[in-house]
Amino acid sequence: MNGFIIAVDGPAASGKGTVSSGLAILYGYPVLDTGLLYRAVGMATARAGADLDSAEAAGAVASALDPALLDDPALRTREAGEAASRVAVHPPVRAALLDFQRAFAQRQPGAVIDGRDIGTVIAPDAPAKLFVTARPEVRAERRWRQLLAQGEAVTLGAVLADIRLRDERDSGRAAAPLVRADDAVLLDTSEMTIDQAADAARRIVEAARVRWEASLKDNPNAP
Repeated sequence: MNGFIIAVDGPAASGKGTVSSGLAILYGYPVLDTGLLYRAVGMATARAGADLDSAEAAGAVASALDPALLDDPALRTREAGEAASRVAVHPPVRAALLDFQRAFAQRQPGAVIDGRDIGTVIAPDAPAKLFVTARPEVRAERRWRQLLAQGEAVTLGAVLADIRLRDERDSGRAAAPLVRADDAVLLDTSEMTIDQAADAARRIVEAARVRWEASLKDNPNAP
């Protein structure tokens, strides 16, 4: 039997990472920030002196990615986010990381995964799907404050421009674009505190869990 997969999608700085971490703690599930995978590929590609816009070069890096790189603090920087956005458009990169993400999703008794295409590509049959979003201006301010706290010198205007560019790339790419799954529940955190967003996410997932458990009783031989 498949575990209870919680798929959390949404654009940059929407709050999906915070929501995912909270859900993982609540349910005692492992959590995977798939954005870190793409950040790791982007940074490794750049450090190798390869072209971030080369599908072949970035794909080769993704195929040989060491999961230990996900603990690198540099992956949280603005530079890493920009690199991730550039390499994520390449089909060879996405294909190389697909198996890793799907294997993580099958962990028992469940898993929380956040990214851009979890509910549509990685785990389309996930019992719980959330699409977390917020207005671009709100997301930009959140990311700006985070970067300032990390010691990065950047203007709010520059961060907003980055957010809008990443939104355009993520939504417009040919391979697994950022779209809300038809059965994903929309969670707009624009006017929410962290606690309010966490509570709203919990209620969404609890409702999904009730439906999932009922379906298991009706069909105990389901995979």
